[in-house]
Amino acid sequence: MSVTGAGTPKVPGSVLADTVLERLTATYAAAADPERAVPMRAYMKDVAPFLGLTTPVRRALSRTVLEGTPRPDEADCAAVALRCWQLPEREYQYFAVDYLRRHVRHCTSGFLPVARHLVSTNPWWDTVDALAAHVVGGLVAADPGLRADMDAWILDEDLWVARTALLHQLRHKERTDTERLFAYCLSQSGHPDFFIRKAIGWCLREYAKTDPEAVRGFLAREKGRFAPLSVREALKNIGA
Repeated sequence: MSVTGAGTPKVPGSVLADTVLERLTATYAAAADPERAVPMRAYMKDVAPFLGLTTPVRRALSRTVLEGTPRPDEADCAAVALRCWQLPEREYQYFAVDYLRRHVRHCTSGFLPVARHLVSTNPWWDTVDALAAHVVGGLVAADPGLRADMDAWILDEDLWVARTALLHQLRHKERTDTERLFAYCLSQSGHPDFFIRKAIGWCLREYAKTDPEAVRGFLAREKGRFAPLSVREALKNIGA
């Protein structure tokens, strides 16, 4: 099933999302640390304001927020994620990413437009990479028909959408579609942006943990087409 399409998805009605967001905003705001938020925002290049919650603190608070809540369905997941993305502070988006990672198995291929919206809205590596590997990757693994959408995403003008296509198989291991992986890397081999070049090396390095000879052979044939950064990243664990 192919579901390629841009645009802003409508936030579904969800009683569960109402409960989660009410608890979430109250709990996170009460624990905010404005002093710590300043260097966190600077580290993430001012992509968003922060509440100043460290990852261990944030995840402990999230467990409190979610205590006693039922398992969400796809509409609940979409509502929670889209509403978190409407809030300014980055920690709310981290909450949404963690929530989707936990529950993506309850979502169908119809969730892909929501995932694309999250990837392309206020994007930076801190949310995009987790969405790529754990959410988009999970959707494609469950419905191989979505590979056609990845074929479109890899050519997208939005570098974060293209990066997602490169990284979506990071956790697929022996289920990796090797032909697509290598084709995606070649299609973006001349991209000037650091984040695409880094992603090429990363996805090759990760697949090398499953089939180092395939990656080594691919680079032996095509090394001259890639930026040095991509090659260095790809060969970190396997050598030339």
